[in-house]
Amino acid sequence: MKKKGDKGTPAISTASLPDIIFMLLFFFMVSTTMKEQELKVKYTLPDATELHKLEKKSLVSYIHFGIPIESLREKFGTAPRIQLNDTYRTTQDILEFIASERDKLSEGERPAMTVSLKADGNIMMGPITDVKQELRRASALKISYAGVRIEGYGM
Repeated sequence: MKKKGDKGTPAISTASLPDIIFMLLFFFMVSTTMKEQELKVKYTLPDATELHKLEKKSLVSYIHFGIPIESLREKFGTAPRIQLNDTYRTTQDILEFIASERDKLSEGERPAMTVSLKADGNIMMGPITDVKQELRRASALKISYAGVRIEGYGM
């Protein structure tokens, strides 16, 4: 019993294609993180020969230290400033900043928290030492100094 007729391949249904595209779009929207802070200081990172990449960026809190950006210099001057999250702060605010950053982490992740200090290479060491002393008072002893790899040195 053979059926007569032209047997071709059936057309592929594209009815579920918009659903698949919507699911992919939704997945990437949920899993993508946006830039968390706006940089308000300008700095040139110092040269370094020994660099290590930070593995888990969610455990890193950043302290930016440099001169205000061009648009804010008229208001804040040209003296070096400390930026914690999106605002200029003083060294006395570091203790509160570290406490709030620790509260964002789970109990098991808190010992692995690292503070990354991104400071201009031309700033005097005195203010940086003040920042380090405040970090010591806050028991934030894992400090990473950001730098730029010198050409010719491997990682």
